[in-house]
Amino acid sequence: MSDEQPMVSVIVLNYNGAKYLSTLLSSLHRQSSNSFELIVVDNGSTDNSIVLIQKSYPEAKILHNRINTYAAGNNVGIRNASGKYILVLNNDTELDENFIHELTQAAKSTPNDVGMWAVKILNFFERGTIDNTGLLLYPDGLSRGRGRLERDAGQYDAVEEVCFPSGCAGMYKKQMLDEIGLFDEDFKFFVEDSDLGFRGRLAGWKCIYVPSARVYHMFSKSFGTYSPEKAFYVERNRLWFVFKLCPWKVILISPFYSFKRYLFQLYGLIIGRGAAKKFSQQYSSYMLGLILLKAWLSGISGIPAVLRKRGKITKRVSNREISSWFRKYRISAREIALKEY
Repeated sequence: MSDEQPMVSVIVLNYNGAKYLSTLLSSLHRQSSNSFELIVVDNGSTDNSIVLIQKSYPEAKILHNRINTYAAGNNVGIRNASGKYILVLNNDTELDENFIHELTQAAKSTPNDVGMWAVKILNFFERGTIDNTGLLLYPDGLSRGRGRLERDAGQYDAVEEVCFPSGCAGMYKKQMLDEIGLFDEDFKFFVEDSDLGFRGRLAGWKCIYVPSARVYHMFSKSFGTYSPEKAFYVERNRLWFVFKLCPWKVILISPFYSFKRYLFQLYGLIIGRGAAKKFSQQYSSYMLGLILLKAWLSGISGIPAVLRKRGKITKRVSNREISSWFRKYRISAREIALKEY
């Protein structure tokens, strides 16, 4: 890496990720651009992660975080970053050799009101399959990757504005984060990237998708694709997302969209398709119902605290513009419920 101040601070959150880190660190060594610093935030690993990092990437700044959550861990890294841009990466990723170069070139050429950059995330094991190309929105607060599980045939190869980046691999302008704040640590895991991206948009910042910046992702290796913990956090946090960030019109109609989604998920259970069916095969439909109930109870109990945060959010856009995002970047209940993850 260069001795000059880095343009990009790469933040990698790690918890017992030794089996993935070698792949990521090797791809960082191969980068065609060296204008970056690497910050690894370790959430109390008990494997040989730290030794591996020190041996294979001695230049890395290693920080220790006592709380094993995605949001808090990344915030520790961001607060210790010196770059103009913050690149958040999952530890189970591999970067194309021009990844950082393509991102920094895009950042240099975009207007001043762009504060986020999404990238082309592909499946690590099936490299012609898309993981996501930026996130889409559903009116009850859920989000999902654009193009998820589609074959990559160039349909997402245009540089364009998207809603916001995935927390798996997304770059943020430090100036934007200084203004709107960091990840909401109460979310702990999941939806925190949607929360951060949406707050950026509320403050008037935009997000640009950079298809030439490619990364390969081993999807949901930490939590599992269909785990009780993931189901709980996603369902609870999407409720907080709505009450914290959305216009009251969206809040009032969101239960209708949740009910519609639940109907499609029930249909998926019956016909044997979708995430609900996959979850019930690993656990049970009964457990899924209990998790949803627990998530709703936890979510509702946290709404007073969420509403207090709502009053402190910077908002420079109209409700009409916000409504347009739910149309332009919308995902259907059918796709959420019936398309496997």
